[in-house]
Amino acid sequence: MHVKIPFIDKISKKVSLKEQVIDFPPQPVITRDNVTMQIDTVVYFEITDPKLYTYGVERPLSAIENLTATTLRNIIGDLELDNTLTSRDTINGKIRVILDEATDAWGIKVIRVELKNILPPREIQDAMEKQMKAERERRARILDAEGEKRSQILVAEGMKESAILKADAVKEQKIREAQGEAEAILTVQKANADALKMLNEAAPTDRIIQLKSLEAFGKAADGKATKIIIPSDIQGLAGNVTAIKELWKDDVPKA
Repeated sequence: MHVKIPFIDKISKKVSLKEQVIDFPPQPVITRDNVTMQIDTVVYFEITDPKLYTYGVERPLSAIENLTATTLRNIIGDLELDNTLTSRDTINGKIRVILDEATDAWGIKVIRVELKNILPPREIQDAMEKQMKAERERRARILDAEGEKRSQILVAEGMKESAILKADAVKEQKIREAQGEAEAILTVQKANADALKMLNEAAPTDRIIQLKSLEAFGKAADGKATKIIIPSDIQGLAGNVTAIKELWKDDVPKA
């Protein structure tokens, strides 16, 4: 037969089953590279069994604090300073697992553990601040250099594009000039061909052909030549120009 003990029931009713928080004062711990720092922890827990909490261990909160300090020293002792500062989540998880397992017999469940503050010695804090300042300055110089490099690249690309556009414009101008000259030459050649065709169709006499040859030599001289060598078959034509002109006039119908 189960017999209730009034004293135990009375104590159990006073125990809170809500999630509770304990903020432990900073504890001195030493890293693997012999750096002493102060770390304070916050433990979140809840009571799962009031009777075990009451009778499982003497002063359970003090027991949790001592166990937390011991566990913290063991974990930090295996880490160097840099790892300690960058591995908070890992440290929190390891402490929580160890505390939860140990406090289970006390009717306590540890929900989570947080490292509230990690305070290295003052000289190490100063060195870290100088290091961070130097790193920020280095990054700033890199950003400035990258910005200057990008600016020079943009300027060079702009000059390149400008030169290409100018070259294309000159090329286009020369092409158009060459096309114009070619078209002009073709027009002149076509006119000459048409003239020859018309002349052939008119069945010109030998005197007319000689006269055209003489005109061609005159154009070749263009008033600039001081001496022109005329073939012998055309030389005799010079004295008969007047007669040819008269003959041409006789052939033209009078108005």
